[in-house]
Amino acid sequence: MDQLSGSDASFLHLETPETPMHVGSLMLFELPENYQGDYYEDVKAMLRKRLHIASMLTRKLAQMPFELAEPVWIEDDDIDLDYHVRTVTLRRPGTMAQLEQLVARLHASLLDRSRPLWEMYVIDGLENGQVAFYSKAHHSGVDGKAGVELAKVLYDTSSQMREVPPPRRKRTSGNYQLGVTELLQAAATNAAQQYRKLAELLPTAAKAFSTAASVVASQRTTVGQRSLNLGLAPKTIFNDSITNQRSYSTLSIRLADIKALGKRVGGTVNTIVMAMCSIALQRFLKDRGLLPKETLIAMVPVSLRAEGDSAMNNQVSMVRVDLATDIDDLHARLKAIHASSEAAKAVVKELRPILGVDVPITGSPWLMTGLASLLGRSNLASRFAVAGNVLISNLPGPPLTLYMAGARMVHYYPVSIPYHGSALNITVQSYAGLLEFGLTACRRVLSQDESYELVEHLRTALRELETLPTVNTDAAGEREARDEPSKASTEEEGGRSTQSDASPQAH
Repeated sequence: MDQLSGSDASFLHLETPETPMHVGSLMLFELPENYQGDYYEDVKAMLRKRLHIASMLTRKLAQMPFELAEPVWIEDDDIDLDYHVRTVTLRRPGTMAQLEQLVARLHASLLDRSRPLWEMYVIDGLENGQVAFYSKAHHSGVDGKAGVELAKVLYDTSSQMREVPPPRRKRTSGNYQLGVTELLQAAATNAAQQYRKLAELLPTAAKAFSTAASVVASQRTTVGQRSLNLGLAPKTIFNDSITNQRSYSTLSIRLADIKALGKRVGGTVNTIVMAMCSIALQRFLKDRGLLPKETLIAMVPVSLRAEGDSAMNNQVSMVRVDLATDIDDLHARLKAIHASSEAAKAVVKELRPILGVDVPITGSPWLMTGLASLLGRSNLASRFAVAGNVLISNLPGPPLTLYMAGARMVHYYPVSIPYHGSALNITVQSYAGLLEFGLTACRRVLSQDESYELVEHLRTALRELETLPTVNTDAAGEREARDEPSKASTEEEGGRSTQSDASPQAH
């Protein structure tokens, strides 16, 4: 059995009927030419052969007595594949809008905690002949290693499915549930290990705080310049308590176009994405007379995982990025967004060694669960000051075309988590030369039609950004551009510094 880390378990404790804490993906597949089989049965057959590769598919939760400590993962030897893998047929005509509305409904329901925390849906009936595949898994179990394992289960790099060695026979005691003594002993051992890690980290923490303070001091701006230190965010319609009803919409654009645009106007892929969201949100709120005078602020998840770290836990923190919605000049707004994003990443880089450290707290499950319930039922989210207005994630995805059960994946859209006080989540993921947007929101705050309206504003925003002039048009700028192309290319493609890596979505 494996004890959940504090950060992993928090996704369980913060979950309420109004705020399911699972992440997902919507994929579109093209079936092989002249395909005559049953794709749903093909997917189940593939999973049946490969289920043992990914531990997240075969483990379930065991709660601690009286919720005094975090739960543990235990093996489930009786996986009901017909329960976890389901099929749905869209009514005619089978449009993309119908599919997105179906995904919104499927994403609204909680996962059954008595079983492994995942579900998958094969969806046919699309008018273009493609087959959709929607999957969701609880964020508590979607860690770095789980994402890699799940990709090995679902995907191939060609239409020819690879053979997987069969599972080895497991020798177990046959006990369905763990004993109270065994659970409490595991909790005590895990807590002792966490406190030891904290003690060992103290010298590193002191150095990290000192370096981060120096970085913050170096970011101070002169009089008249826009400050990089952000205050509280203004209140908007997105900063409200939410229901469990969801709206969902998608957008797909060419990644190469965004890279070229960022390089031309003096930004990164992440800068362009943030600017698109800034313009779209500003226009959406302004059309309704709801745009605050102060700038909107985005909450952006960033990965804390060091290179080569394969620990099975979520390692993620949040930074705040200025969306500069109070600046009318588009080029000045782009520069402000880029400066804010780079400044936030510089601080996180120095604090990375200590931000993801778990601190064991006795009784944290019932304490956090109670606070989460209070937050939703009391409507405190709409009354308290907020740190950010909207969640925006930019995830690096697979660069190659993938296949599942012989079918070619055409699109790979993310489906994410809105929460009380952050009713809109815009997640962007790269896939095979595309940048795939998924807008997940509380339907009471952002209806399905309004979600489509926001997508159109994103399209318009990209066209406006494409009209910006090329930076460094003077002679000095041209020399600088000639001197730096290899470095820019490395940052864009090799280092992936243009994309803020949030907690991995393994779907």
